[in-house]
Amino acid sequence: MAQSSPLKTQQMQVGGMDCTSCKMKIEGSLERLKGVAEASVTVATGRLTVTYNPEQVSEATIQERIKALGYTLGDPKSSAPLKVREHDRSHAEGHSHEEGHTDHEHDEEEGQDREHSHGSGEFNLKKELPPVLIAIAFFAIAILFEEPLHNTPYNLAEFAVIIPAYLLSGWTVLKTAGRNILRGQIFDENFLMTIATLGALAIHQLPEAVAVMLFFRVGELFQEYSVGRSRRSIKALLEVRPDTANLKRNGTVQQVSPETVKVGDLILVKPGEKVPLDGEILEGTSQVDTSALTGESVPRTVKPRDPILAGMINQSGVLTIRVTKLFGESSIAKVLDLVENASSKKASTEKFITQFARYYTPVVVFLSLAVALLPPLFIPGVDRSDWVYRALVLLVISCPCGLVISIPLGYFGGIGGAAKRGILVKGSSFLDSLTAVKTVVFDKTGTLTQGTFKVTQVVTRNGFSESELLTLAAKAESHSNHPVAQSIREAYAQPIAESEVTDYEEIAGHGIRATVQNQVVIAGNDRLLHREKIDHDTCDVAGTVVHVAVDGRYAGYILIADRIKEDAAQAVRDLKRMGVEKTVMLTGDNQMVAQSVARHLGLDAFVAQLLPEGKVDEIEKLLDRSGKVKLAFVGDGINDAPVIARADVGMAMGGLGSDAAIETADVVLMTDAPSKVAEAIKVARKTRQIVVQNIIVALTIKVIFIALGAIGVATLWEAVFADVGVALLAILNATRIAK
Repeated sequence: MAQSSPLKTQQMQVGGMDCTSCKMKIEGSLERLKGVAEASVTVATGRLTVTYNPEQVSEATIQERIKALGYTLGDPKSSAPLKVREHDRSHAEGHSHEEGHTDHEHDEEEGQDREHSHGSGEFNLKKELPPVLIAIAFFAIAILFEEPLHNTPYNLAEFAVIIPAYLLSGWTVLKTAGRNILRGQIFDENFLMTIATLGALAIHQLPEAVAVMLFFRVGELFQEYSVGRSRRSIKALLEVRPDTANLKRNGTVQQVSPETVKVGDLILVKPGEKVPLDGEILEGTSQVDTSALTGESVPRTVKPRDPILAGMINQSGVLTIRVTKLFGESSIAKVLDLVENASSKKASTEKFITQFARYYTPVVVFLSLAVALLPPLFIPGVDRSDWVYRALVLLVISCPCGLVISIPLGYFGGIGGAAKRGILVKGSSFLDSLTAVKTVVFDKTGTLTQGTFKVTQVVTRNGFSESELLTLAAKAESHSNHPVAQSIREAYAQPIAESEVTDYEEIAGHGIRATVQNQVVIAGNDRLLHREKIDHDTCDVAGTVVHVAVDGRYAGYILIADRIKEDAAQAVRDLKRMGVEKTVMLTGDNQMVAQSVARHLGLDAFVAQLLPEGKVDEIEKLLDRSGKVKLAFVGDGINDAPVIARADVGMAMGGLGSDAAIETADVVLMTDAPSKVAEAIKVARKTRQIVVQNIIVALTIKVIFIALGAIGVATLWEAVFADVGVALLAILNATRIAK
């Protein structure tokens, strides 16, 4: 079978968005291009993410379409390079987040005629307010002298007051509507407001025409302010990006860009400075503020040999740090990338609203046209201007801008609110999925337990001494990064020469084999002993255990303790309280340890002694039984990545979790706290609740006023108050999520 063409996902910074329908306009226009699978605009950051087939449509064609709509590309103020992500079609709708990042520069189009400063992401009240205030003054004069001005039809004085007020309040709308019509972009709120107000002027409803424009503009100012607040919150988050690093080289310290620092370099972090890169502390003890990464305000004490993450703020002592990751791979870079691009995966509700608005606006325009033209043709003696007026009311109330802006703003608020709590959600679609989670599956080590192991007992057999057993085990495990291996080496506490260990081999899901001073040593679980057919008298041990055999002879076992996390039991109780029907633990550990942990935490079920592929098999079984409801898996290790990818919602521990797990996950818990799982579901449900509220309220009010307008009860005044009121109500409701 022929392989599907790969899809490319491109991110671009779009400037010049000056109305609430810009998002819908850009998305709709791009998605009509052959080869474009999906386009998504994040209003709060001005970021466009477009997924397309490069064999069917070129990047240049996409950029030309955006410029043809009147927008600019690229943001010279952005310090973050725009990224290109490529992945095949099978992953485009799944859970793979493998990224091949490359820098990409976009052309800038200078001299674009954009009136609104918020097009570049900033809302300038000083610039926007004066024309509106002058228009209000003219409008007040027109209302005060309305009767005298109406003594003669089309009085010159009346127009002398009304027309300036109309132009001051509506010039941007008129100009944008005209420009869009010339570009073939007809059906948006600018077009609706232009037709409605020009129609009102034509039938001599002058104050109503100004009122529609004025209140529409005031409503837009509030909307722009709301979007501006979202942008500022993201900007504040981006300010945690470290600007410089103090590089120690040849006995001197020099300030350099974090991007230029290499793995293994030494950096100095003074009190009050941000940690610029991930690393390990070599010298110094301090308190660090981790709130930018975890959302927790309590400072953390760090000391030599502790890991430290970029984005933390050093509060007291001077720290010397050995860099372990490049800046682009650091924790803070990943956090910023996730938050900036969180809206790239649109929720089904967002897609529905975009599609709905695309068809809804033209339908209402033609319905209004029918209301204006048909009754005078078929009903004798009716007042034509009365039906034209009713049609204008329909045009005003039909404007979908409140929905178009408030739904994405709602999801963005949910993602931002979660980020403040140390929960990174990689797209609004995953917020929707979280609301339907009824089964939560946990990994054990590092997820429900701390993953910090300590040797508590050494039990010998067949004449081996404790020191001999521990020495052989530590040397055999010298190349392993597993926490169990590290605990054995820490208990041995002696330097290990590389020449002492040869033929090192890791046996997945079982343990390791190595030659130590001409002796073949195997260390691992009970399955390894059975696989190697080694006689032994101990199989079931209550705890994490490493069995050791030397030259085919059983030498004994090492018992290792791993503590359960403090909030693990509370996490399970919170999930039950929230209606999660089943909590399960999957672990490679032995049956006795798994049973003890499951009983202590109150889990519904557990499966022990699993290889990595065994975890996937168990997830498949649970998915088959879960039906339409969603399943979430929470893990931290590199061996959890396949299971995280397979679950409906994959969740990874972000503080100490492996890069593979974090990259694959849909949700990252920066605090490594199991209790954050319930909190993530709570935020998702609150977001969905507010989004649904906005849809129901907006559509209900619009349907009522469309009906009232059609029968001649509602006036233009009421229509514009209803339209602006619905938009503001929806936007204000959406902003509640972040709090």
